[in-house]
Amino acid sequence: MKALLSKSVGGPDTLVLEDLPDPTPGPGQVRLAVKACGVNYPDLLIIEDKYQFKPERPFAPGGEVSGVVEAVGAGVKRLKVGDRVIGSCGWGGMATKLVLEEERCIPFPDAMPFEVASALILTYGTTIHALKDRAKLQNGETLLVLGAAGGVGLSAVELGKAMGARVIAAASTEEKLSFAKKHGADDGVVYPGGPFDKAGQKALADLFKKACGEKGADVIYDPVGGDYSEAALRSIAWEGRFLVVGFPAGIPRLPLNLTLLKSCQVVGVFWGAFAKRDPAANAANIAQLMSYYAEGKISPLISDKFPLERAGEAIAKLGARQAVGKIVVTME
Repeated sequence: MKALLSKSVGGPDTLVLEDLPDPTPGPGQVRLAVKACGVNYPDLLIIEDKYQFKPERPFAPGGEVSGVVEAVGAGVKRLKVGDRVIGSCGWGGMATKLVLEEERCIPFPDAMPFEVASALILTYGTTIHALKDRAKLQNGETLLVLGAAGGVGLSAVELGKAMGARVIAAASTEEKLSFAKKHGADDGVVYPGGPFDKAGQKALADLFKKACGEKGADVIYDPVGGDYSEAALRSIAWEGRFLVVGFPAGIPRLPLNLTLLKSCQVVGVFWGAFAKRDPAANAANIAQLMSYYAEGKISPLISDKFPLERAGEAIAKLGARQAVGKIVVTME
C-alpha cells in the first residue's frame, strides 16, 4: 500500500509518499481499499500539531474516505467484502488501504460516486448537527453563512435551504457569492479581507446587518473566525444563535456584552465528539443526509481532484482558502 505520511511537524510540503505493508484488520475491524479521501481544514492543523488530536508519527492525514471493504476481522457482523462504505477515521485516510472499526463505516448507495461520498460526512455531518441539534433552526428563520463558498459553508447553504431557512451567503469575492447563490442562497454579501481596525469592524458589521435585514440573523454559521466573528455577531437577531464552527482566520475574541444586549447564544459545534457520545443521534442525522441527497436537496460539489502523490498540494490549496466547494484526493 501507499500512504502520504507526516513524519515531522510542518506544512503540506513536509509530507512524504511511502510504501508500507498492507494492514491486517483486527477483531471488529475492516480493511478498506480507499478510493477517495475528502480534504478538510483539520488535515492542515493536524500535520502542524495545531489540532485537538495529535496522533503519533508517522501518520497520514485525511479524516474521511470512501472505499470498498476488501477484508474483515473476527466479529464483524454488519459489513462484508465488497460493500461500498464511507469511513470516518480522523486521520489515516490519505492512503490506498485503511483499517477501521466497523461502527465507523457507513454504507452508501451505488448511485453515489466515490468522490462525492468522501466529501459528504464531515462537512454535512458537522452542519446538520450544527443547524438541527445546536441551533434548532426553524422554517422561515434567517441564516447567515460565513465562508459560504467553501466546502463546509456550502453545506450550510444547502442544508439551510432544505430546512426552510432564508439563507444569506457571505463570501470574499463576487465569484464565490454567485456560486453560493447558484446553490440556493437567497441573498448575500461580499466582505473585504481582514484584519480590521475598529472602523473596519463597524463597516463589516454594517454590511452584515444590511444583508440580513432589520431583524438580523436568527442563526449565524461561522466556520471562518478571526475579525469576521465579532462583526457577524453584531448582526444577530434577538435570541439568535451564533454557531462556532472553525477558525481558519484565527480564534476570535468576542465581547460578551453583545450576548447580553441581544440575549443571544454563542454555541460550540464539535461534531466528532457528538458522533462518539451520541451515535444513535448521529446515525439519524446521517440517514437524513442520505434522504436529502436522494431528493436532490444536497450534493457536495467537487471542485478539484488531486492524485495521492499531490495530496500535499490539495491541503495547501485549502489552507490558502482558495477552494470553492470540496477538494478530494483520489487513489486511482
